[in-house]
Amino acid sequence: MSLRGRLAPTPTGFLHVGHARTFAVAATRAGNAGLILRIEDLDQPRCREEFCAAAIDDLRWLGLDWTEGPEVGGPHAPYRQCERTAWYLDVWRRLEAAGAIYPSPHSRRDVDEAATAPHEPRPSETGADTDAEPLFPPSLRPALWDRAATPGAVAWRFRVPDGRTIEFDDGLAGRVRRTAGVDFGDFVVWRRDDLPAYELAVVADDHAMEIAEVVRGEDLLTSTARQLLLYEALAWTAPRFCHVTLVRDAEGRRLAKRTGGLAIRELRERGFSPADVLSAALEQLAVPQP
Repeated sequence: MSLRGRLAPTPTGFLHVGHARTFAVAATRAGNAGLILRIEDLDQPRCREEFCAAAIDDLRWLGLDWTEGPEVGGPHAPYRQCERTAWYLDVWRRLEAAGAIYPSPHSRRDVDEAATAPHEPRPSETGADTDAEPLFPPSLRPALWDRAATPGAVAWRFRVPDGRTIEFDDGLAGRVRRTAGVDFGDFVVWRRDDLPAYELAVVADDHAMEIAEVVRGEDLLTSTARQLLLYEALAWTAPRFCHVTLVRDAEGRRLAKRTGGLAIRELRERGFSPADVLSAALEQLAVPQP
């Protein structure tokens, strides 16, 4: 069985071996079901065209091709999130009409100061899941707000069902459980700079592009629990998920664009072949089948 998948790099730096691992697993599991390329470039101040071009070049060098693109530009042009804000705004309207989100003027500092009560360690504090953020205290939720409010002036948050455990079967991690209000709190879906947040944008796009399985790093397991709540609020069917283990350096630190090292571009310049890079990326990780 093959499942329609996607490659979704963010052009804020050069791709590294960790990306090669994730994208290779995505391509293998998609098989002949189709694979799209989506450039997640909403954060325009940090995203650069040179990194976008380099990502496309590195993917092609690795032999990880995609089968579909937008109507404009042909089948091998990537989708670009910066061109899809009208669609994200439509999804925001659906969530607002359902009463699932609310405007939240509170800063990160407000949240940090309010969330001072001791709590049990969260998965993000004890394991590989590094998608951490301060828990948004229910005390900061507004009792009432102007229903004519629009995105942009303040951030908008999704109200989570406190105490409810979200469970899903992951293609690699097995049964995953996260509890709303314990492992994560009300999360931002629209930023104060008038851009959709990651959670809203990827759910909107994966639904619109009919993605059947999302393959990404295990640091986003808690993010998946948040996104499942968005799928539910929008009455959409969620895709399957497969979270791959992270590639780490010799000191056990996860690879990141900002830290450099093991960049695909650098390995190419040092004479490594695509097979060498993919072998290193997939070492000790058997590529699972759907």
